[in-house]
Amino acid sequence: MSISIANLLVHDDGVPAAARAAIRDALGSPAQAREPLLEAAARILYRETDVNCADARELVGLSAGCCG
Repeated sequence: MSISIANLLVHDDGVPAAARAAIRDALGSPAQAREPLLEAAARILYRETDVNCADARELVGLSAGCCG
């Protein structure tokens, strides 16, 4: 059994509520619908916290990309 950081972020009050909601929605969605929701969560983490883009994407389980 593997533990995803995204699962933990959903319960962390230090994570912006909008990011937690996007992650929660992604975890409850079919595989093909997850990536856009996780990308939204990464963008929120990048914009609203001190986490850089690469780390935000990694935290939610995405590969390198843009948080633009």
